[in-house]
Amino acid sequence: MSMVVTDPIADFLTRIRNALIAKHDTVSIPFSKIKKAMADILVDEGYIANAEEVIDENNHKNIFITLKYGNKYERVINNLKRISKPGLRIYCGHEDLPKVLGGLGIAIVSTSKGVMTDKMARKAAIGGEVLAYVW
Repeated sequence: MSMVVTDPIADFLTRIRNALIAKHDTVSIPFSKIKKAMADILVDEGYIANAEEVIDENNHKNIFITLKYGNKYERVINNLKRISKPGLRIYCGHEDLPKVLGGLGIAIVSTSKGVMTDKMARKAAIGGEVLAYVW
């Protein structure tokens, strides 16, 4: 029996956060296009080692994420924070996109051209829904 997740993106971030706290090497997350897009951004930005689509024995699609740690097992990701929530959506124009920790972190933004980082959205001059901060 599976739980109904009301906020799949918050669930995605929480699973990664919990896996990092427990020092797991990998974490498996139920698949969705937006979560895969977010995972790909985390790979591109160097926050996680890998994210691949896998199909488990029950024929469910999952995203299998390989986490990344520093030399002494210190976390590469210090925190993940959900910004836009189902009850309170946060939208920004490209000129108002937040800079996370003065540019040290990233904001993940869902735009009309797909999911991208705040830097990419600013460059493309498109705003969107601010999904999460990662630093």
